[in-house]
Amino acid sequence: MVRVAVAARLLRLQWQKGPGLRPAAIGAGSAPRRFAAGASTATPPRRLDLRGIYPPLATPFTSHGEVDYSRLEENLRLYSGIPFRGFVVQGSNGEFPYLTQEERLEVVRRVRQAMPKDKLLLAGTGCESTRGTIEMTAQMADKGADAALVVTPCYFRGSMTSAALIHHYKQITRLGLLVHKTQHEDFQVLAGSAGFLLASYIVGASGGICALANVLGSPVCQLEQLCCAGSWDEARALQHRLIEPNIAVTSKFGVPGLKQAMEWFGLNGGFCRSPLLPLSEAQVRELRQDFTSNGWL
Repeated sequence: MVRVAVAARLLRLQWQKGPGLRPAAIGAGSAPRRFAAGASTATPPRRLDLRGIYPPLATPFTSHGEVDYSRLEENLRLYSGIPFRGFVVQGSNGEFPYLTQEERLEVVRRVRQAMPKDKLLLAGTGCESTRGTIEMTAQMADKGADAALVVTPCYFRGSMTSAALIHHYKQITRLGLLVHKTQHEDFQVLAGSAGFLLASYIVGASGGICALANVLGSPVCQLEQLCCAGSWDEARALQHRLIEPNIAVTSKFGVPGLKQAMEWFGLNGGFCRSPLLPLSEAQVRELRQDFTSNGWL
């Protein structure tokens, strides 16, 4: 499914911060929030720089299926020594379709409190309805999200025509206007996988949202640094070692594979929430081989 980054800050149109002002860049509630574009204010807008690596955080669950907030917060402490630009919550790796509205908001609140203030928090706010997405986006902004990722509605797939989707996104953050207003401005692109991070940097990407960074955060950030330094031979060698592990924790074994690998590296993967099942013994062996054969275990 396509995820569209819709925050005004993402498109270089920043919200104004000042007395009584709320983070308007993340959508609108019942009373429409105003974007900073073209606003006259004494305080100039701050530009959001998205360059860097973002792990789409996994949501640990207990054996009883409850969100394990303490283990989630512990993961953030363990990630503190890795030069991530920020974190993504409520992505597919966070199992967001299986969370209640209250849990989704509480995850955002807990992560924002536990992470360093200088890091960015990108939150998946998408719901199936436009109204639900608007409300969730505004509420996540209030909980501390810096930018929003909105998944394309998919339940009534046959009805999701271009006209329907354009209307959906315009209602959330006036995306069409923002794209029009920024067509001659800086525009940053983030790769969606560590499997093609090198290629993305070669063609001008600014960073990546990489599931593998949950497990191999330091190597993924090292690849970013090598690319930015123009050390292409070293970057290519490292990229090759990341491809198989990346496939293993994404398309091959998905979230259960990601969580199993996290446990091997001293992180808290935790249980998945039903109906997702843990890996079989054979799958665990295959997953381990994908990491050991590339020198990570």
